[in-house]
Amino acid sequence: MSSRLRHFRGAEKPPTSYFQTGDFRYVATFLILTGLIPIVDQNEDTRRIDQALVEQVLRGDTKAFALIIKKTEGLVAQIIFKMIANREDRKDIAQDVYLKAFQHLNGFRFQAKLSTWIGQIAYHTCLTCLEKKKLVLVDYPATEPDHESLDRLGVPVNPFENEIENQMLDREFSQLVATEIDKLAPLYKTLLTLYHQEDVSYREIAQIVQLPEGTVKSYLFRARKILRDQILRTYNPRTL
Repeated sequence: MSSRLRHFRGAEKPPTSYFQTGDFRYVATFLILTGLIPIVDQNEDTRRIDQALVEQVLRGDTKAFALIIKKTEGLVAQIIFKMIANREDRKDIAQDVYLKAFQHLNGFRFQAKLSTWIGQIAYHTCLTCLEKKKLVLVDYPATEPDHESLDRLGVPVNPFENEIENQMLDREFSQLVATEIDKLAPLYKTLLTLYHQEDVSYREIAQIVQLPEGTVKSYLFRARKILRDQILRTYNPRTL
């Protein structure tokens, strides 16, 4: 289990799909059997599968686009689920994301992963929804944390250290963490979920939200600190 994921294993999960599509487990087999790609190492295989799928969609193959949906819907659902509270809005946004992806697929140049590009579309579609409703995306300034100052204040650089870190392994406490995460601003919830639950790298997260990588790290740091403070204000670690 990922060291990132273990803090969040009790978190509420979004529905795995807003679409009824084919099973992506068969994508590689399908593409290999049709002669579109050879069997290669995993990273290269992923890129070639993405390229082959995009090419097939641009040739009019709707089944290939269904496979793209299946491949990326988990990431898209996590972004939408954490940023948007209204269920009906979530469904509308999910459909809008893939409509936009389909309409602009011919402009995709593989400067990022296909999943990252579609995640970026999901994020900005959510932003548009939040702006229309005049909702706050984040409620804390995005300045770089001063680790030395925090050390002097007794605040660990990793807010999940020591007693809290150990108790994250407990299922009941993980549920409490999930409850507190849902109280955070949309951007904080999204970043925590992408990094800790989806194992998305800093670089890819920065591409999705279109912020500098340092700013992403700063937001994540602050999100963890706010989460830690919320937990300590609400719960006594010795009683959990």
